[in-house]
Amino acid sequence: MNLFRKKNNSVKKTEMRRHLKVQDLIFLGLGSMVGTGVFTITGIGAAKYAGPALTISIILSAAAVAILALFYAEFSSRIPANGGAYSYVYATLGEFPAWIVGWYIIMEFLTAISSVAVGWGSYLKGLLGNFGVHIPTALNGTFNPKEGTYIDILPVIVMLIVTAIVLLNSKTALKFNSILVILKFSALALFIVVGLFFIKANNWIPFAPYGLGQFYGGKSGIFAGASVMFFAFLGFESISMTVDEVQEPQKNIPRGITLSLLIVTILYIVVTTILTGIVYYKKLNVPDAVSYALRLVKMDWAANYISIVAVMTLITVCISMTFALARIVYTISRDGLLPKSLHKVSKSSFVPQNATITVGFISMICAGLVPLASLAEFVNICTLAYLIIMSFSIIILRKNNGNPKVGEFKTPLVPLLPILAIIICASFMSQYMMITWIAFGMATLIGTIIYFVYGYHRSEENRN
Repeated sequence: MNLFRKKNNSVKKTEMRRHLKVQDLIFLGLGSMVGTGVFTITGIGAAKYAGPALTISIILSAAAVAILALFYAEFSSRIPANGGAYSYVYATLGEFPAWIVGWYIIMEFLTAISSVAVGWGSYLKGLLGNFGVHIPTALNGTFNPKEGTYIDILPVIVMLIVTAIVLLNSKTALKFNSILVILKFSALALFIVVGLFFIKANNWIPFAPYGLGQFYGGKSGIFAGASVMFFAFLGFESISMTVDEVQEPQKNIPRGITLSLLIVTILYIVVTTILTGIVYYKKLNVPDAVSYALRLVKMDWAANYISIVAVMTLITVCISMTFALARIVYTISRDGLLPKSLHKVSKSSFVPQNATITVGFISMICAGLVPLASLAEFVNICTLAYLIIMSFSIIILRKNNGNPKVGEFKTPLVPLLPILAIIICASFMSQYMMITWIAFGMATLIGTIIYFVYGYHRSEENRN
C-alpha cells in the first residue's frame, strides 16, 4: 500500500475556460475575506480578547497569513494546478497527506459557508423585525421539535440563490460578486468617514487591558485575539483554487493573493481603530458592532445603511467560498478520490456543475437544520491544520526540486519561514477549546476512513 504516491496536476489540460484576470481574483479574495470578520468579529474580539489592542492582534494575524501567502505564491507559480493546497501537497508529500488537506479544506469551506448563511439570515430577521415582519416559528430555527422549530428557512433560501449564481459562467458569477463587494466597501467607507468625527481618545485607555496573553494555550490577550482574527482572513486561499480559469496563473495568482490580502489588512486595522475609538471596548460584544457604534452616537441613518448593505453583501462570502469549494471538489474528483460524477463540467457555462450543486445542497442542509453556534473555532482549526502540512511541504519542494526558476516566485528564508509558520499555526490552534479539538479529531477520523474505504482504491494513481 503506497500512501505517499505523488502526482503533479499542473501538467493536466483544463476543461474550463481561462478568462479570469487579476482584478477578478482580487474581488474574489475580497468577497471571501471582507464579511462577518469586519462586521462582527472585530467588536467581539475587542470586547472579549484584546481591547483596543485588537489592532495589534490583526497585525500579528495578517503577518502570519502573509507568510502563508508567500508559500501559496511560490506553489502557484511552480505548480500551477487547480485545487490549491491539496494539489501542492499531492505533488510534494503524496496522496494521503493531500487527501487529508483536501478534506480539511472541504470542512473549512463547508462550515464557513453554512455559518455565513446563518449569519445572513439573522441579520435579515432583525431587519424584517423592524418592519413588523416575523417568520413562522416552524421555519425560524434549526431542527428542534421541542421548541417548535424544524428548519431555518432564510439560510436555505440564500444558499439556493448562491448556488444558482455560481452555476453561471465564472465571469458572470464573479462580476456579480464584484458589484456586491464594491457596495460593501461603500458601507465601510461611510463608517470610516463618519466615525472619524466621533472618536474619543479616552476609549483607547487602557490600550491592552488583557495584556499579551500566552503564546500557547491562552484564552485572552493579544495572542488570543490574533487567533480569533485569523478567521477574518479565511478565504484568501480561495484564489489559488481557480488556476484552471485564470489567464497566466503563474503571474496572476500571486498578484491576486498579495493585493487582496494587503487591502483587507489595512481595512481591518482602520475599522478596528475607529470602532474602539467610538465605543469603549467592553460594550462591543454585539453581533453588529459597526452599526451599533454609529447608533450610539445618534447616526442612525448611517447605521441603517450599513445594516442593509451588510444583509445584501454578506452573500459575497457565500458566493466566493462556494465558487472555490466547488473547484476543490472538482479537482479531488478528477483524481478519483471522490465520485467521478463530481468531475462533470457544463458544456454551456464551463463550470463544474455537479460539484457546485452538491456543495450548495450540503451547505443548504447544514445551514437550515444544524445548529451552528460556535463554528469559528472549528473553521480555524481545520484551516490551521492543513496550513501546517503545506508549510512543511514547501520545505520538501525546495529539498527535492531546488530553487524556483527565473520568472517563478521565490519565498525568502526557506526553511526558516515555513518553520516559523508551523510554530505560529500551532500556537493559534492551542488557544481553542477542548470541544473544538474533539470535533476536529472526529472530522479527521471520518476523513481517514473515507480515504481507506473509498479513495485509495478508486484513485487514478492506483489505477495507473
